[in-house]
Amino acid sequence: MAPNIWPADWQRGILDLCVMRLLSDGPTYGYELASRLTDAGLGEVKGGTLYPLLKRLESAEEVDIEWRPGESGPGRKFYKLNERGHARLRELSEAWERFSSTITRIVNAEQQRTPA
Repeated sequence: MAPNIWPADWQRGILDLCVMRLLSDGPTYGYELASRLTDAGLGEVKGGTLYPLLKRLESAEEVDIEWRPGESGPGRKFYKLNERGHARLRELSEAWERFSSTITRIVNAEQQRTPA
């Protein structure tokens, strides 16, 4: 497997946490989020995956929305993590720490086993 090419189900499974973490930096729009995720090493995140996730965050009232005029084109929808979203981000981050530690222990234990 090539570096930064992750199984799609891994990417989908962690995408909420990654997007919420980036949104905690301040207001941004979908294309910028996708670019930042790619630059961070998550791999390409397509709009058909990202925008439904953003819509779910909006429906859950975990982000605030602001439309801003475009500089040389149409306006953009900016997303900002609100207090409810920050609380969920904290919960997901803590859960991720526990989960990733568990997986690391399992994987490392398998690697340390000697063939019978």
